[in-house]
Amino acid sequence: MKTLKDIAVGSTVKVVKLYGEGAIRRRIMDMGLTKGVSVTVRKLAPLGDPMELTVRGYELSLRKADAAMIEVE
Repeated sequence: MKTLKDIAVGSTVKVVKLYGEGAIRRRIMDMGLTKGVSVTVRKLAPLGDPMELTVRGYELSLRKADAAMIEVE
């Protein structure tokens, strides 16, 4: 299983499944990270956390702990 946390900068992947539950899952879904959406990893912060992503034309930041809950292909 490959998660969003493992994706290299500059790569574009497709969300397969979301893990987690409750408020964390809701927050991820509210960002537009749902099954089937394409995500591009734009850059990582100097210490590696958070990740900056492009999703549906929007730029957003996501903690690596949350990125580990998003399975991609």
